[in-house]
Amino acid sequence: MLRLMKRLRWQDWVAMVAIVGLTVVQVWMTMLLTDRVADVIRAITYLYYQKTPSALPQEAFQIYQVAGSWDALLALLQASPKADPALVDMVKNIVDASIGAVWVQGGYMLLMATLSTLSSALVAVLASGIAASFATSLRKELNQTVSGYSLAEIGKFSAASLVTRTTNDIEQVQMTLLLMMRMVFSAPVTAIWALCKIQAISGKLTLLTALFVLFLVVGLTVITLLVLPRFRKVQMVLDRLNGILSESLNGIRVVHAYNAEDYQEKKFQKSNDELMRLNLFTGHMLGLLGPLMTIVLDGITLGIYWLGASLINEGDLDYATLSSYTMLAVQLVMAFVLLLMMFVLLPRAQVSARRINEVLETKSSIRDPENPLAPKEQGTIVFDDVSFAYPGSKGNVLSHISFTAKKGDTVAVIGSTGSGKTTLVELIDRFLDATEGKVLVDGVDVKSLSLDTLRSKIGFVPQKGVLFSGTVRSNLELGTENLSDEEMKRAGRIAGADEFVSAMEKGYDSPITQGGTNVSGGQRQRLCIARAVAIHPEIYVFDDSFSALDFKTDRMVRENLRKEEKSATKVIVAQRIGTIMDADEILVLDEGKVVGQGRHEELLRSCPTYREIALSQLSKEELGL
Repeated sequence: MLRLMKRLRWQDWVAMVAIVGLTVVQVWMTMLLTDRVADVIRAITYLYYQKTPSALPQEAFQIYQVAGSWDALLALLQASPKADPALVDMVKNIVDASIGAVWVQGGYMLLMATLSTLSSALVAVLASGIAASFATSLRKELNQTVSGYSLAEIGKFSAASLVTRTTNDIEQVQMTLLLMMRMVFSAPVTAIWALCKIQAISGKLTLLTALFVLFLVVGLTVITLLVLPRFRKVQMVLDRLNGILSESLNGIRVVHAYNAEDYQEKKFQKSNDELMRLNLFTGHMLGLLGPLMTIVLDGITLGIYWLGASLINEGDLDYATLSSYTMLAVQLVMAFVLLLMMFVLLPRAQVSARRINEVLETKSSIRDPENPLAPKEQGTIVFDDVSFAYPGSKGNVLSHISFTAKKGDTVAVIGSTGSGKTTLVELIDRFLDATEGKVLVDGVDVKSLSLDTLRSKIGFVPQKGVLFSGTVRSNLELGTENLSDEEMKRAGRIAGADEFVSAMEKGYDSPITQGGTNVSGGQRQRLCIARAVAIHPEIYVFDDSFSALDFKTDRMVRENLRKEEKSATKVIVAQRIGTIMDADEILVLDEGKVVGQGRHEELLRSCPTYREIALSQLSKEELGL
């Protein structure tokens, strides 16, 4: 939590100083208010004695009957050297008592209550502003950190966990920070101030109050120790629950196709029930706080009045002071309640803060070089004895891959499922870093190019077409700004998307839902290709991006790219022979190794693996064999 607090702005620290000052004012006014309550009670009591002399103690009433009036009684007592000073003061106060004096004391009470309320309101406003601003900046920083992660870091945390940390965990920290600023300053000041005033009034009543406070502390400590372990588990179970829900929604077609609703529901229900049990236990335990506070507050009030009555009878205390003491005792108990509540809330926030810090302190394994180099060429790709292995794996996914693509060349990659095709093209964009060898783009090792420079040169079209909520226009503008209508239509035409987009109600301003679910798979892929075309890249990387297109559209799009983007280098991963047979060079992968390299005709003769793939799709006559 303290490490996160370092991210507070200097304005926030200034506001915290103001909160401390306002808290002192608030507590000061509250303490003065208790004194004024005693003064008002005394003023009303004196006024009552003035109107009803018979309510006086028996000895004083007998003297009053002899004197005949309050003024005469006061003069008589002041003239007698043996008169009780306390009785003289009381009679003098009775003589001076008036409705006006009660109103004056009430006015002071109203003023102090108003100042206390205003101070409290200002503290709430400042604390809310600090907490909201802190959560906003923290959420922004977390999003920026996650956005810069490579695939390795995303896999380490899981998408569901990152979502939970960005939302639920930050909310926990924000709420705790808000309550801390409102409680952590107020509670100790109130407790110390009230304790000093209570001690000055009566030692016996102070001891009674201390016993009730001790009972409260023990009860809250037991509850805290019981719920803390559950707080730690709740966040992990919430991660799991979000993961299952995300999995079900993303794979809803598969779930429906296999009638697997019950299966997914059981998985969800298992985690949901576990979360319910944890929340029920913590809820039940925290629910005991209310009754515990009620017992303590009612018990301490009853105990004060019971002990106070005997002290009043003994003449050691008056009713006004007892009432003031009761208010102070309640303030003291509430201060301890607030402090102990912080000990309940803080561990939960600590768990969330630790999870947030884990993300913020995990740096992407793929970062910009300290001294990036400038490109030396244009549109070239070189793989120089490249191997790649995932962290923790025993073997290489790719082994000793070497090839060169010159400007304007088309390089194709084909192979069986799991042969490493996608991994190979991800090395070009530096989604992954080669563990051995070098990947050069434009004559420079990709590790020596800034990520912005590298990726601005590449139009990447992933295997799964990804569209974002917005419009067709906003999706095509994703990698560039101020895309003109002409350029947009050109990109759509090259990708074979202009026809169906123009048929939409609003054309390129037509809405696209999250994930592009309101367009077909083929349309989604064509829009992704159009998005790559729109940035005018030097290099195109198509990761099986034509798989959802029919043969006619596939050929048309490739022909458009060949004519319109002659100077651009193209790397195409494909499963269909028809998509790659015109490539300048074809790499045939098998278990991460190149088992064939050359043009289509050469590979049909020299590479059994390629020949086998080709014959599985086309006849010998179609292949010219």
